[in-house]
Amino acid sequence: MAKNGKRYNDAAQRYDKQHPHTANEGVELVKSLTAAKFDETLELAARLGVDPRKSEQMIRGTVSLPSGTGTDVRVAVFAQGEAAAQASEAGADVVGADDLAEQVQAGKMDFDVAIATPDMMPVVGKLGKVLGPRGLMPNPKTGTVTDDVAKAVGEFKGGKVEYRTDRQGNVHVPVGKISFEADALVANIRAVMEELNRAKPAALKGRYIRKVTISSTMGPGVRLDPADLGAST
Repeated sequence: MAKNGKRYNDAAQRYDKQHPHTANEGVELVKSLTAAKFDETLELAARLGVDPRKSEQMIRGTVSLPSGTGTDVRVAVFAQGEAAAQASEAGADVVGADDLAEQVQAGKMDFDVAIATPDMMPVVGKLGKVLGPRGLMPNPKTGTVTDDVAKAVGEFKGGKVEYRTDRQGNVHVPVGKISFEADALVANIRAVMEELNRAKPAALKGRYIRKVTISSTMGPGVRLDPADLGAST
């Protein structure tokens, strides 16, 4: 197991790691702990009381961050004809059909989000082993399989992010840059938590939101109070 650096350890000793903070308190604390020489990303991690082995409890979707991500998101679109033209006009970074599929097969994936029109899914489906492990496989549930590619490109460029539970039932979502004003980061955090509450499986029994933490890219985690975030129980 890799050891944490001196800056991380110093920051971790400056607060009570078990104390649950309000969103405003947590953001201010994380901002005060950052010491990196680059604009770190603020990450939110939520531990959910779901069983990822059950398909009906797999949480996956998208959420639009009101304050944006602060990151230049590169979008690839699998489309042809008029849809391809619309994707290009909307600002897609890479647009193609069979030619784009060949690039992906060759390992050329210089993009963060992949969108596809429904008619391209037979082609894209063959790329599952390449795109899937990287979380880039287009999916109707996340709005990345759509006929309205222009709208989808605009949304992901404008601050829409995907989320999904991992094998342990955790959800990790980037919620902006440390350089953002605190209020902007809090707005993004609340938007994510509202979406997670909305996505709660109807048949789930027991506590749903078990733990929420935020941290900068290089910093230690700060616990947030789920009740302050309107978390479902």
